[in-house]
Amino acid sequence: MATAAHCAYCFEVLSSALEKRQPLSFREVEDLWDRYEVAAAGEAGVPEDEMDVILSPPPTAAISRILKSPSTSSSASSSTPSLSTVTDTSESSSTSSLSSLHKGSSSSKGGASDKKYPLFVTWDTIGKGGHKSLRGCIGTFEDQELDDGLRSYALTSAFEDHRFDEISLRELPNLGCGVTLLTDFESIKDPMEWTVGTHGLRISFTDRNRRFGSTYLPDVAREQGWTKEETMISLMRKAGWSSKSSDWRNVKDLKVVRYRGHRHELGYKEYSEWRHWVEETGRAST
Repeated sequence: MATAAHCAYCFEVLSSALEKRQPLSFREVEDLWDRYEVAAAGEAGVPEDEMDVILSPPPTAAISRILKSPSTSSSASSSTPSLSTVTDTSESSSTSSLSSLHKGSSSSKGGASDKKYPLFVTWDTIGKGGHKSLRGCIGTFEDQELDDGLRSYALTSAFEDHRFDEISLRELPNLGCGVTLLTDFESIKDPMEWTVGTHGLRISFTDRNRRFGSTYLPDVAREQGWTKEETMISLMRKAGWSSKSSDWRNVKDLKVVRYRGHRHELGYKEYSEWRHWVEETGRAST
C-alpha cells in the first residue's frame, strides 16, 4: 500500500522539476529510503533481527544523529486532501540498478511496488500550528504502475489543478504530500450504503439532460464533519449540479461507487532530511 517512500518520490519529482535537475528514479528512492530507515534504526538501537519489520519513518531524533548536521529546510507536517479532481495522464520512468537490500526492504516485500493501482496525489500547504490548506489534488481511477503514476500525478496535481496557481519553489518547505492508493471498488444501489471515514465515493447522474460526475476520497467526509446526506449533496454540487438540496434523490440514473483508499503522508522536513542523508553519504550525484 502507500508508503513514505511513495510520498518521498513525489517530493523528489516536484523538487527536481522546480530546481531544474534530474530526479532520482522511483526504484532509487525506494531503495535509498529503505537504507535510510535501516541506518536510523541502527542509530536508535533497534536489534538487527527486528529491522525487517520497520515500516514507518524513523524518529526525528535518530534521523538528526545520522545527519550530524541540522537541515536548513522549514518544517512541514503531513497532509490530507479535502477535495479531488480527476484526470488521466502517464509518463515513462526508468528503474534503478542499485543492488538488492536488506530483507525488510519494500523492494522485496512480495513485489508490492510492481502492482498497479488507481491513485491520487495531494499537496497541502502546512501553516503555523499544523493547519492544512489544500494546494492541489488530482488522480485517476485507471490502474497505474506506481513509478509512472506517481511521477505523472505529483506534477499534474502541483501544476495543473486549475483551482490553484502552480506550486512554486519557495513553497516547497511548507508542503505536505499525501499518496492515496485506491482499492475495493463496489457499485451500491443505496447511496447511503457506505461508511464515513472508510469509503470514498464516485458518483454520476443525469439532470436536465446533462451528465454529471465527481468523487471524494475516503477522508473528506470525516474531515469536514459531514453526514452521509451532506456528503452526497456536496458531491453533486462539486459536479456542477445547482438544484435544491432537497431534490438530490430525484436526479436520474444516479450511480454510486464506493471504494477504499490506503493513504500515506509525508512532510517536506522528513523528505529534506532523507535527501540530505542521500547526498551526504554520496549515494546520489544530483
